[in-house]
Amino acid sequence: MKRATLYFHYPCFDGLVSGVLAWEFLESTEKWRFEEFCPVNYSLRSEWLKHRLKKPCAVVDFLYHPQADFWADHHQTSMLSEQAMADFRRRKRHAHLFLDDRASSCATVLYRRLRNSFVHKDHFHDLVKWAEKIDSAAYSSVEEAILGDAPALRINRSLMLEDEGGIDYAHFLLRELRTHDVAYVAGLREVTRREIKVRRTLQRGLEKSDPAVRMEKGDVAVLDLRKNSNHVISRYAPYHAKPHARYSIGIVRAPDSIGITAMRNPWRKFRSVALGRILEKFGGGGHQRVGAVRLSPGQGKLVKTVVESLLSKMQGPGR
Repeated sequence: MKRATLYFHYPCFDGLVSGVLAWEFLESTEKWRFEEFCPVNYSLRSEWLKHRLKKPCAVVDFLYHPQADFWADHHQTSMLSEQAMADFRRRKRHAHLFLDDRASSCATVLYRRLRNSFVHKDHFHDLVKWAEKIDSAAYSSVEEAILGDAPALRINRSLMLEDEGGIDYAHFLLRELRTHDVAYVAGLREVTRREIKVRRTLQRGLEKSDPAVRMEKGDVAVLDLRKNSNHVISRYAPYHAKPHARYSIGIVRAPDSIGITAMRNPWRKFRSVALGRILEKFGGGGHQRVGAVRLSPGQGKLVKTVVESLLSKMQGPGR
């Protein structure tokens, strides 16, 4: 068996489910044996193509890398260079390389392509359904998005406790979700402990964010807050305060980074500007309807430029 490494986007429910599907397929069908599990996030973007991967390896729900033996993603901003795109096109006929930037989740891409390998994993269908709902923000309300009580939503919330054993917890969830359904995993003691803690800090975050949201021209809700250990700011918080806003821009300033998230209101129907593409120019990325970028603390002056760039598109004639 090939001793392999799995790279998966984290903390992200879709990244976890995609990791579960890749693990199951490659171990049961291709006879790989995964010995290392590596969560990755977009802080690696600028150095990703220079990063030497441990081979053989699978990369899911993340940026394309020419050294990946197995790769899948659904983001519009998966390719970091024209050379990377050319390499993908050259290899995709002869390797397990999957890209569908119209899909709502990476898990959906994998499930459609590899479904016949999962006939003995009945709970995978439900896992993929929730990955798609969460990653596409297909929630019934802003309340469900922030504090929904479904088992998958509780697991997803537990991922927000990033400062407590991130890698170990990610591996724990991969292992449990591969074997058990979401209701069982959501009821596990460690998941419950984390989720309760996050829920409390989210509620405190709403108390702080609701009065801080301001409206800009074009019905754009803007939130700019400093993060601390007593609260968590949901990316949906602007719509909790301003449910009729067309777009939102959330800026969360932490000691080690500045996170900026742009989103089209998922409860209003209109064609979004390409938010992921806008933020790609600043080192971020995402989808048509949601994008994000993480800046270093020393890039504080760039925040104004990023926000102005977003507002110019959100307030443009196409609205």
